[in-house]
Order: sequence, then structure tokens, then C-alpha cells
Amino acid sequence: MRIYDIIMKKRDGYALDKEEIEFFVNGFTKGDIPDYQISALLMAIYFSGMNEEETLNLTMAMANSGDRLDLSGIKGIKVDKHSTGGVGDKTSLVLGPMVAALDVPVAKMSGRGLGHTGGTIDKLESIPGFSTVLPEQKFIDNVNKYKIALVGQTANLAPADKKLYALRDVTATVESIPLIAVSIMSKKIASNADKILIDIKLGSGALIKTREDAERLSEIMIKIGNAYKREVRTVITNMEAPLGNNIGNSLEVLEAINILDGKEQNYLSELCILLSSKLISMAKGVEEQTAKMMVLDAISTKAALNKFYELVKRQGGDISSLKTSDDIVEIRSVTSGEIKEINAYDIGILARNLGAGRLSKEDEIDHSVGIVLEKSVGDKVNIGDILCKLYVNKKSTYTVKEVLDSFVIE
Repeated sequence: MRIYDIIMKKRDGYALDKEEIEFFVNGFTKGDIPDYQISALLMAIYFSGMNEEETLNLTMAMANSGDRLDLSGIKGIKVDKHSTGGVGDKTSLVLGPMVAALDVPVAKMSGRGLGHTGGTIDKLESIPGFSTVLPEQKFIDNVNKYKIALVGQTANLAPADKKLYALRDVTATVESIPLIAVSIMSKKIASNADKILIDIKLGSGALIKTREDAERLSEIMIKIGNAYKREVRTVITNMEAPLGNNIGNSLEVLEAINILDGKEQNYLSELCILLSSKLISMAKGVEEQTAKMMVLDAISTKAALNKFYELVKRQGGDISSLKTSDDIVEIRSVTSGEIKEINAYDIGILARNLGAGRLSKEDEIDHSVGIVLEKSVGDKVNIGDILCKLYVNKKSTYTVKEVLDSFVIE
């Protein structure tokens, strides 16, 4: 079997069989097949797509490319939630403690940010001392004792996905619907959660731009879950504007705390309550409305907030030492009217250029920088009103014009 023939077969629009898929996944993981040939194959998949059988076989080949996480030592029904990524998406920081506060175990592995989107692990590492790496037994013990642990993906959990994603990111193939589905579900199958909720982001700040693609992705992931005996539910949510007011790692942790403390009611808080309610419904077998009342109670009694502080403490973090930049630039409106749009993609790129994100996985980020939006879509503004505040450092690059261009005011 030759990788050349596999590339040509997919280029010409034919389906790959199970053996061909396993051959290229295993060969690439071991380093036997070079990047340039897999890059060609990824582009062929991008244009030719994959049928249902190919998608299932690729998911299993990638899940089997490394270790499987054994969560059998965790008592109860284990839940996991995954977002397809966006700007200001800090839902895991809020949702995890909400669900854990209601005695449902959350054993979650998250990723870092890349490009214009942020990552949960980067946000957690903005808390001084917080360890996103735990030995497997410690991870399991924390979930059993405290109902929650949030860590980064282990080095050998679906390693094929790590290598393929790095190539997709630099070969303009990230947006392939079957490859997105396989990337997410291979990790979920390898990490062995019982019930999985997928938050599919749709809009300018997301990988998915059309409703049709979002619904197609939803259908594929549910089918993969069914094939491998995992209950998967999906929800398609808006990413036309940044999610919440704060974009940037330390700033997003602060906003998550405010939502858990019941101090903010907005689209972000509503979404976190919705997602938490769905997970509680899945884990406890209750109606979503009943689950929602339980979640609201966990917020009002501060049980969810206290669970977040316990999570931080048990993983070595010191929330009192969280820092944001002291160098703050106010961006004021030069026109009057109503805000019709805040372009999520532009804001994500701006946050990255300030130092909150990375262009490559090796880039260092500054956890203290970012953006705080002072206005939302639908707000009326006058000339001179503050639209947003930039938390910057000496290396931050931006122009006032590009910030203003992110806001469409009519």
C-alpha cells in the first residue's frame, strides 16, 4: 500500500476503505509518512469530503492512535462538553463548576487557543500556580472527591489528531466538516466520557459560517456517538459577536467569576445556564426545565462559585494573584447611532495582536492583555462614548481605526 495511491484515490473523489485510513493515520503518527503528502491528502479530503463510513473509520483510527483514558474509577455518569471554538468563549469555566456543584462528575480535558480563538487551558493558566497537568490517578481522585478536574489533553491521547490539526491549521483545511467532526469525536471517544454535549458555534467568529454546515456537523457527530455507544447531543449557538464582554485570558476568568456569582445576566450567562441544564438533564435523567431550576439554585446559593474556587485551590491556583495589564487604552466612538454588529473575527484577531493569542503553538502569550467591550450589539452610542478598553503591553500591535472598524454603527 502506498500513500501516493491513497492521495490520488481521494483526489479523484473515491471513498477510502478502513485499511487505507488506518495506513495513513498510523504512518503519519509514527513519522513514516511526511507532512507534505498528508497535506495533499487533507486538501483532497477538504474538496472531496468523506462519507459516513469513512468518517467513522477515521474517528476510530485516530482514537486508537494512542492511549485511552480509563475513567472507570470515577463514580457516576461522567459528562463532557466541547465547543467548536470562538471569541470570548469561556463557557467551560462557568459550566464545569455549575454542573459539578450539582454532584455530576466533570472530568474535562481542554485545549489551547490558536489563531483568532481562545483556549480554556490558556485561560486557566492565567491563574498563578494553576496546574493544567495532573497524573491520571490524581485527575480521577479529584473528580471523585470534588466532582471536577480541568486539565490539558495528555500527550498520548489521540496523538494523530494533534499532528493532523497542526497541519490543517497551516494548510487552510481547518474548516472541513468531516475533519472537524473526527477531530472532536476521536478525542471524546479516547477520553471515555459517558455523555457528551457539543456546542457548535455559528457565525463570523466561528469555524462554521452557515447554518447548513452547522446542521451537517451536528448530524455527523451524533452518528459517530451512536456508532460508538456514546450519547451525544448538540446545540448550535451564535458567534456573530464575541461571547461576553471580556476577551483575553485573565479578563475572561474574571468575567466567568462574575457570572458564577450572579453579577452578570447577558447572552453568555444565558448560554452557560442552557448548556449546564442540558448536561444535568442528560446525567440525571430529568427534564431540562427541572435541570435549569437546579442550575439557577446553584448560582443563587453560591454553590457554583464556591465549586470554582475549590477547583482552583485543588489544582494549585491562587485566584487572588490573578493580574490584568495596568496599561489601558480607551477607544471612543467617532460617530453616533446604534451598534448593529461587533465583528467577532476582527475582535479575535485584535486580541491575538495585543498578545492574548498565538499564531503558532510555540508562541508565548501574555495572560494579562485583552479587550473589555463597554457596548453591546443594539446599544445606542454618541460621539465620545467608550466602545471598548484595550489592556495592552509594549509588544501589542493595533491601530485605533482597525478597532473602530470592528464596530458597525448605523
